[in-house]
Amino acid sequence: MKLPNEDPDYENDLGSSISMAGMLTIVILFIILIFALTVYVNRNTLFKKKQVQDPAVTATVTQKEESIQTDPSGKTAQDLDFWDMYPEVEETTQEPTEEVITSAPEKKDPSTDGQHTKVTYADGSEEWVAINNYLSKNSYDFTKLVLEGVVMKYYEDGRKTSYMGVDVSKYQDYVDFNALKKAGVEFVMVRLGARGYESGVLSLDDYFTENMKRASDAGLSVGVYFYSQAINEEEAEEEARMVLDQLHSYNIQYPVAYVMEYIDNDHSRIEDLSRSEKTTIARTFLSAVRDAGYNVMLYGSKQWLIKEIDLSRLTEFDTWLSQSEDIPDYPYRFSMWQYTKKAKIDGIAGDADLNISFIDYTAK
Repeated sequence: MKLPNEDPDYENDLGSSISMAGMLTIVILFIILIFALTVYVNRNTLFKKKQVQDPAVTATVTQKEESIQTDPSGKTAQDLDFWDMYPEVEETTQEPTEEVITSAPEKKDPSTDGQHTKVTYADGSEEWVAINNYLSKNSYDFTKLVLEGVVMKYYEDGRKTSYMGVDVSKYQDYVDFNALKKAGVEFVMVRLGARGYESGVLSLDDYFTENMKRASDAGLSVGVYFYSQAINEEEAEEEARMVLDQLHSYNIQYPVAYVMEYIDNDHSRIEDLSRSEKTTIARTFLSAVRDAGYNVMLYGSKQWLIKEIDLSRLTEFDTWLSQSEDIPDYPYRFSMWQYTKKAKIDGIAGDADLNISFIDYTAK
């Protein structure tokens, strides 16, 4: 019996088989290598072409990769579900609305808007001031004013409801009160005294006693006024005590008026006071005299009443307005009006201050 390897034909056949298999293996490996090289070359070419055509995308990808690499949480892009951070935008077919451009509101003329009143200062300058709607307004119908000679009268339903008066002091010198009464005067406001605008000294008017007696003897109703230059509450109280001491001897029907004002062409001691301080001083004087049982009132020009004191703190007191005009344009309530300081009337030699009262104080 022969063994296979002992057969010479068998060895030849085996060698041929091995040679064919080796060649086939080499061919297959060569084909695989060519295919792999082709894929590799094509991939690099496409990648480079992508970089050249879209550098923005490449930069963005690079930035995202860097961001992911440096994320402090250590998460990768697969771990970060960041798309939920942004709300979905609903598509709309609505036409864009046209922007409406509005111009600034037109500025109203303060002289005609009914909300301002003009204030004129001593130097002639003017200012339009807003009217305070919380203060009581005057309700007079000035079409019912009648000027008869120099006497101003106010009529309601055909009946005179006003009272004519004058105010006098030592500066009018001797006054014939009987002549005044015949001229139509019904009441007199007599200057009781004053505080010096420089010295601060209190003094009684030189003609006070005589004027009070002769006005009463003529049958005229009488009131008084005091010219103040107080710079604090203590001085206002001192002035009130002086007034009350003098009034014990008289029966007065018209109010005790408080006058505070600056001095023309000179410096007065009250000029350094604030608006609030002047208001407090006026209130102190008026309250003290009122509490003693007298009617009281505050005197002042339109400018003084509106700009120099705070009327909102003095609403409980009557007002005596000084405004030399045919028709007063003071917007707030007042009960007496000094309508001129330069009238000529029988009984007073020089210029006379004439007044109209819309209240009969003899009945109060």
